[in-house]
Amino acid sequence: MNARAAGPTTSRSLPAGWGSSQEQQAARFHRERDRRRLLAMARTLVSAAVLVVLVLGVVGLRLQQVRLSYRLDGLRTFKAGLEESRSRLGVERASLASLARIEEKARTELNMGPPASHQVQLAREFVRVGDGLSMAAPLTASADRSAPARPGVR
Repeated sequence: MNARAAGPTTSRSLPAGWGSSQEQQAARFHRERDRRRLLAMARTLVSAAVLVVLVLGVVGLRLQQVRLSYRLDGLRTFKAGLEESRSRLGVERASLASLARIEEKARTELNMGPPASHQVQLAREFVRVGDGLSMAAPLTASADRSAPARPGVR
């Protein structure tokens, strides 16, 4: 047997008022769990877990914010490129639609010139036959109020 299991040794002295009875020795080896301390530890663990979850949530949100800011910067760059391209294409369209440019291309590439007087013919306005509205309307504009009003038109 070892020295501890045999009992208290004489080299260690007990404080005054403490006897070496069987009850005290039994109390020394058997401890009851302190429920208050267990509850305090459980509360501490739960609080720490909640704190860790909150910190991880904040870190996740910051990470998402950084990702979105990079994506937003990329989209802004793309938008600026599209706007510049749109502006350039608008200028190109305006230059291509220029009447002076079209006339110059017609004269140089297609060998066209101004029409002669016998080549110009004036066309009469086309009016469909049988349409009641077109028949009631005069073909020329008039400031005269005596012209009949077209039905259904104010």
